[in-house]
Amino acid sequence: MTKSYSHRQFGALGEKRAADYLKKSKYKILEKNYKTKLGEIDIIAQKGDAIVFVEVKTRSADPFLRGQYAVDKRKQFHIMRTAAYYLDKKKSLLQPRFDIIEVEIDRAAGKLVSVNHIKAAFSQTEPYARF
Repeated sequence: MTKSYSHRQFGALGEKRAADYLKKSKYKILEKNYKTKLGEIDIIAQKGDAIVFVEVKTRSADPFLRGQYAVDKRKQFHIMRTAAYYLDKKKSLLQPRFDIIEVEIDRAAGKLVSVNHIKAAFSQTEPYARF
């Protein structure tokens, strides 16, 4: 039987699978869908002395459609700016890292096909803005 997902439901399913993957990989989930006027971060997690800001990209099974390519410079800027705001508000001294998790789901069955965790997918090249 084919399942029908809205764009939002499909993305939420991918974010849940990404959070499950991180938990199994011994990450502590600090926030999900952290929103500010500056932007949104799908997942904020901690492992060791790193605070990891994760952008989740959920896709149907398609070898030509990689989620990481949807995280362009503009999207990266918004994520990094939101991360700087978070770090400032929380007074965190953890080392920030920016990851992308690609979640591939068989849309018809709603089943997980694969998870690809790209650690340090992009980095902050300029000093953080103060808020």
